[in-house]
Order: sequence, then structure tokens, then C-alpha cells
Amino acid sequence: AFMSIRGGKILSTTVTIVGILISLVLVIIGLKMGVFTSPETLQMFLRGAGLWAPLVFVGIQVVQVVFPIIPGGLTCVAGVLLFGPVWGFVYNYVGICIGSCINFSLAKQYGRPLVERSVSEKVWGKYIKWLDSPKFDLYFALAIFFPVAPDDFLCLLAGLTPMKFRRFVTIILLGKPLALLAYSWGLATALSWLAQFLGR
Repeated sequence: AFMSIRGGKILSTTVTIVGILISLVLVIIGLKMGVFTSPETLQMFLRGAGLWAPLVFVGIQVVQVVFPIIPGGLTCVAGVLLFGPVWGFVYNYVGICIGSCINFSLAKQYGRPLVERSVSEKVWGKYIKWLDSPKFDLYFALAIFFPVAPDDFLCLLAGLTPMKFRRFVTIILLGKPLALLAYSWGLATALSWLAQFLGR
């Protein structure tokens, strides 16, 4: 049993490190190419990736969750514009869920100093009290289900609690789809309406 637990920790640490390294490489490449300046430049970059575009896009979504220097709204918009509302939702969902799991693992691995440095004092002060609440899991689930809070930071914050990885993943997988579906379909509808309006 001890060897099983130790092996699980080694695997978790390895996956986290590999995820961070890949994310860093993508950030550097993206910044040098100006990929993160607008949805249009991101679309052009992804079109150049050809058949690899979905995989590259998922990687970019992982990056924007782990490294919030990239606007999350920009990548979500680009995903819907390039892949459509259905596949745009799927790729957004997969990338964001993977990035959220990396954030949770990072907080478990490196603790409070990492989490505290990831946000402003104002945000930290607002949500730190959640750590002392016995209802943290409920608050976290509601925040993920109804995206009215900084989800990426809250995934880090969850890593400071006794919450198990399996429970965290369940909340993320069940809580993320509604907001992303509404965003993807809402954006697609708005763009379609705008195109029709301008075409008159």
C-alpha cells in the first residue's frame, strides 16, 4: 500500500512538472509570435497548425489556466470562431479541465506561498476565509458551476484544503460544462446574429 501511494505521488508530480514545462514552452512561442494579442491572430496561428490545430488549441487553453497572463476569454472566443460551438466547447472544456487539475496539483505540491503569490492581496483576502469553512467543498462547487468567481485561483485554493483529487476532478468535470456551453452557444448565436445584421 505504501509503495502504491508513493508511486501515485511520483506520477502526480511528474505529470505536473511535464505540464508546466509544456505550458512554459507554449507561452514563450505564443508571446514571440504575437498569438495572444487577439482572437484573429490566434485563429491565424491555429489554421497554420493544420490537423494539429485541435491539440495545439487544447494546449493553449491549458496554458491560459496555469499562466493567467493570457486572457481566458480570448481563447474561448477563438475556439468557438475556429471550431464552431460544438467542437469549440469540447476543446475549451478539455483544456480548461486539464489546466484546473494542474493548478490543484501545484497547490498540493508547493503550498500556500505559491497560491498567495498568484493573485492580488484583495482577491486573496476575499477568499482566504473559505479555507476555514467546513463548507469549502460546497462553496467551491457552486463557484465552478456558476462562474462568478476567479475559477483558476479557486482551483489553487482547493489544493490547500484536505480535498482529495478525485473529488476535485468530479466537481470540475460536472461544474464546468454549463458555463462553457452557455458561453459557446451564446457567442455563436451572437456572432450569427451580427453576421446577418451586417449582411442586410
